[in-house]
Amino acid sequence: MILDFTTAAYLSIALWASGTMLSVASKRAPALQRPATALNLGGSLVMIAFIALYWSALERPPLRTLGETRLWYAALIPLVGLLVEGRWKISWLKYYCMALASFFLTINLMHPEVFDKALMPALQSPWFVPHVVVYLVGYVLLAASSVSGWHNIFLTWRKNNTPQNDALAHYLALLGFVFLTFGLVFGALWAKDAWGNYWSWDPKETWAFIAWLIYLGYLHASSSRVDRLKLQWYLALAFLVLLVSWFGVNYLPTAPNSVHTYQQS
Repeated sequence: MILDFTTAAYLSIALWASGTMLSVASKRAPALQRPATALNLGGSLVMIAFIALYWSALERPPLRTLGETRLWYAALIPLVGLLVEGRWKISWLKYYCMALASFFLTINLMHPEVFDKALMPALQSPWFVPHVVVYLVGYVLLAASSVSGWHNIFLTWRKNNTPQNDALAHYLALLGFVFLTFGLVFGALWAKDAWGNYWSWDPKETWAFIAWLIYLGYLHASSSRVDRLKLQWYLALAFLVLLVSWFGVNYLPTAPNSVHTYQQS
């Protein structure tokens, strides 16, 4: 390939780090803000370009293994931080997002996978790409909402939190829940096409449904005028359930019996 993963990962991390330093410096020198944004955006564009090249080289969507999904996660989550900054002029979220992206790229650097072009028959479906991509976008948005929750808890402890920060966490969770819902629906349609049943209570399906219920519970709590700080704690901790749904379920005793074991390398 034109660009190998190690080069792409280090380049992206370097761009995010450089952009972060310029962004911090731009508080005293506003002229540095545009170059900082360009560098931060460049980090994600490098990963997007790598994914496109990888897709071409594998001759299949790079969405089969956990390592491949981490590539998409690393490419997408900094964009959430940049979009939030552009829309609401809230800059702190992008730093967390780029740190998370760098963390997931580091995991892939430390634990490289052996990839192949083969796709099992169940994955040769038109639902494969929309189901996984929609879920990944949902995971990215809900990760950002969790990070916002932790940040807001810290600000509340320091007595300088604002309603705008709470609203941001809520909005990200709401958008993430929408994508999570579409992910469940697309998955059910895919299951019907591949195995003849919309739902089989597979371990992966079960935990995906539990995660969906957790965030549905958050939306119910937020509409019931629950204390703002409790809602931030809810969002901060809810993502842990999503992590179990994403990759923790692969380590459960029932994992070998799951039809989703194709996601393991």
